[in-house]
Amino acid sequence: MNGTQEDGQAPEGEHETVRPLSPAAQRALAEAQVRRRERDALPPLPPEVNGRDGPDPVRYGDWEKKGLAVDF
Repeated sequence: MNGTQEDGQAPEGEHETVRPLSPAAQRALAEAQVRRRERDALPPLPPEVNGRDGPDPVRYGDWEKKGLAVDF
């Protein structure tokens, strides 16, 4: 488990040094937090009617079903 316990702490006798985040990393984390808040504030998408089963083909790269290519 990479030398950490389930609670995320290092085992006794092992000390990890915590490096401070760079200003660029702090900005990136703040921007990601803002994007997550904006995404969560949007209303949910309506369910697809007569759509295909399974994972989203655009996200997972599955451009065919039963050997037939799908044209979007």
